[in-house]
Amino acid sequence: MAVSISVVVLLVVLTVVFLRSGRLKFTHALVCMLLGFYLAGSNLAPDIQNGLSGAADVVSSVRP
Repeated sequence: MAVSISVVVLLVVLTVVFLRSGRLKFTHALVCMLLGFYLAGSNLAPDIQNGLSGAADVVSSVRP
């Protein structure tokens, strides 16, 4: 799925505004969900997956 960078940037900005406002409503959650779907279909998806896997590896290797 070809995604325009401007759509992803717009959704990121909206997500940050919604999260910073402290009031996450249903419509805000819907925008966040759309951002996830657009990011999953973008060229950034493998980088995001690698970053999350790396972060999970670091967290799982920490011993209390």
